[in-house]
Amino acid sequence: MPIEILMPALSPTMEEGTLAKWLVKEGDSVQSGDVIAEIETDKATMEFEAVDEGVIGKILVADGSAEIAVNTPIAVLLEEGETAADMSTAAPQAPAEASPPAAAVEAAPVGSSDQAAAPAPQHTGERVFASPLARRIAAQKGLNLTQITGSGPRGRIVKADVEAATASPVAAAPAPQAATASASPAPATKPALSSGPSSDAVSRMYETREVTEIPLDGMRKTIAARLTEAKQSIPHFYLRRDIKLDALLAFRSQLNKQLAARNIKLSVNDFIIKACANALQQVPAANAVWAGDKILQLTPSDVAVAVAIEGGLFTPVLQDADQKSLSALSAEMKDLAARARDRKLAPHEYQGGSFAISNLGMMGIENFDAVINPPHGAILAVGAGVKKPVVNEDGALAVATVMSVTLSVDHRVIDGALGAELLQAIVDNLENPMMMLA
Repeated sequence: MPIEILMPALSPTMEEGTLAKWLVKEGDSVQSGDVIAEIETDKATMEFEAVDEGVIGKILVADGSAEIAVNTPIAVLLEEGETAADMSTAAPQAPAEASPPAAAVEAAPVGSSDQAAAPAPQHTGERVFASPLARRIAAQKGLNLTQITGSGPRGRIVKADVEAATASPVAAAPAPQAATASASPAPATKPALSSGPSSDAVSRMYETREVTEIPLDGMRKTIAARLTEAKQSIPHFYLRRDIKLDALLAFRSQLNKQLAARNIKLSVNDFIIKACANALQQVPAANAVWAGDKILQLTPSDVAVAVAIEGGLFTPVLQDADQKSLSALSAEMKDLAARARDRKLAPHEYQGGSFAISNLGMMGIENFDAVINPPHGAILAVGAGVKKPVVNEDGALAVATVMSVTLSVDHRVIDGALGAELLQAIVDNLENPMMMLA
């Protein structure tokens, strides 16, 4: 029976996407694991791989189609021996089969794409839906396909399902009950967030003025939703400090001269990342995130850094940043930033972390307040280093390069004194940069 290829959920927050480009055409043969399309999610452009083997019988959604809901059929795959005539025979059954995934879509934001696309098994004496490869492996292993839960589109059994059943055949049978039980509770309804005047009301307000209407893409919708939620649901408070940078700038200049032969050039931002990562280890209670009914305290220092791109921003995460050298952090940050601007980051590269950095100093901004990116416990807003008159410890007046920073803190996770302790550790690391190498 022809297989419908569905729009996948390629990230936990993805509800719809844009089919940017097909990499196959009708009539092409594909194997499981072949890349068949490029799909733009709410954050990135990602490759989409075939789950089954067969021939592309029909492409249902054209290149460049936007706002395609997750689990919408985008193509039809023909199995061995099937022809285009089989597609018309199978077509009347599609509406009846479409209902189980529709319920699963609602759960997609809190689970994986596999969970969202895997309804309970449909084995009730009718034909078992399985890929040819899965059937061959099952036959070789002597497995009963009716006892295996499929994770493919429409509950279809694929190679991974059979291999998992091979490793643990007894555990495969109870899966339908578990899937039904987990799907039964209705999702909690979030209170509606106030978003100001309606779209029509705003349009009427400017109907006599010349305007250009810019449709919202997936990234802008996600930014709007998450940051509105953040400001309305997170109890922010703000801690501000001035940091003297002269020792760091001198140390950085010395290091860059020595690293020039290796074509390495450290930025001030590299030192800031390292300072924050070390501070999270020095004040471990502040290395935490809000998890609804609990607080999760992280052991590693996973630091996110905001990267501006056309039409939005990414916050790629540098994992285990406290354990990496300045040169390693610099190289990793350059790579993540470049791929962020090309929208080529994988979800695991911009999800997670407990702490974020937003640096607008290179744009001449001296100070600002950043919005916490949930579920992070805090974010550091970094301003420009500016020469200012200062009073030294001996009381003498001098000129120093001073950088203003603001720590935005989630009061549910970090209290005032703990936030102050974290910020003090960051200041100490930046004003005494050689400490970060110890």
